[in-house]
Amino acid sequence: MLSAFALSSPVLAGALASLCAGLATALGALPILFIRKLSEQAQDVMLGFAAGVMLAASFFSLIIPGIDVAQEQGATKLGAVLLVIAGILFGAASLWLVHRYLPHEHFIMGRQGPDAPRFRRIWLFVIAITLHNFPEGLAVGVGFGGDDPGKAIALAIGIGLQNMPEGLAVAVALLSLNYGRGQAFFVALLTGLVEPIGGLLGAGAVTVAQSLLPWGLAYAGGAMIFVISDEIIPETHRRGFENHGTVGLMIGLVVMMFLDVMLG
Repeated sequence: MLSAFALSSPVLAGALASLCAGLATALGALPILFIRKLSEQAQDVMLGFAAGVMLAASFFSLIIPGIDVAQEQGATKLGAVLLVIAGILFGAASLWLVHRYLPHEHFIMGRQGPDAPRFRRIWLFVIAITLHNFPEGLAVGVGFGGDDPGKAIALAIGIGLQNMPEGLAVAVALLSLNYGRGQAFFVALLTGLVEPIGGLLGAGAVTVAQSLLPWGLAYAGGAMIFVISDEIIPETHRRGFENHGTVGLMIGLVVMMFLDVMLG
């Protein structure tokens, strides 16, 4: 059904799919209303799973299709590869600039960026989580703006799957800072609601100008890879449970690869 809808209205399909993927964050955070603590090993496995899904999605659903689309639009093989490389680096550089100049806070490393005493701690967390989730929504939207709904659906499902453990990990992290259960769940919900914004922007941009599709795919892939390397993997290696995080990453990677091949 979503595949047929994407062909008739890719912008709305991209927004709807990214909304569903974003709401999976809240779904994953639901157990926080009934449990008080989650082991650090389990948190690192879940974060690793999220990294694995995002890593596979970056290549199988964004970067490789971006090269294919560029060639279909008339670029040579070399030109297509160089175009996608530029898009990847631009996406990563954009996230680096946001991290460098926008106040935000990591769960373990603490506050980074310019000092912003007027920001309440909880909003610094919301900004940090937004940095994680916006590229995911953008990626889903760009996928539906293209002409392969199967890959777009696979990407949306994969992002939703990785959002569930991510939502639980976010809520648990907030609990460890003495936030209430309801407040932790609400913040996790907010983190998912930024994804349809990215989805709408991504689908709208590439629908209006199809020539932007390979750039959009590569940009979203580069942004996601930056988040994986700069945020998620370091978090899974910081508490001495890097093997747990690696296992989660490998599971997430093969799950997303399976979804992409079977649904793509």
